[in-house]
Amino acid sequence: MSDDQASAESALALIDYPSRFPLKVFGKQSDDFEAIVLALVRSRCPQAEHIEVRRRNSKGGKYQALTLTFTVYSQQQLEEIYQDLYDCDAVVMSL
Repeated sequence: MSDDQASAESALALIDYPSRFPLKVFGKQSDDFEAIVLALVRSRCPQAEHIEVRRRNSKGGKYQALTLTFTVYSQQQLEEIYQDLYDCDAVVMSL
């Protein structure tokens, strides 16, 4: 495990669960980027979970940034969401 992974996992352990969590996701501009990201996050959240979405395009319009705010219930849930986003070709980066 790299030092970056270890520090990220230890930071996730500091969160008091359940907690509202702002997740930032960046990807190339496309018509379905938001739908793809929402589907990935919703697959790990309870069905009734309300996900607040804020969107912003880059200055040149090449990229789109989403901030999704939702309730996370465990470190494992959050780690699984980050892994799903990492595995997704449409996602450039997530914070």
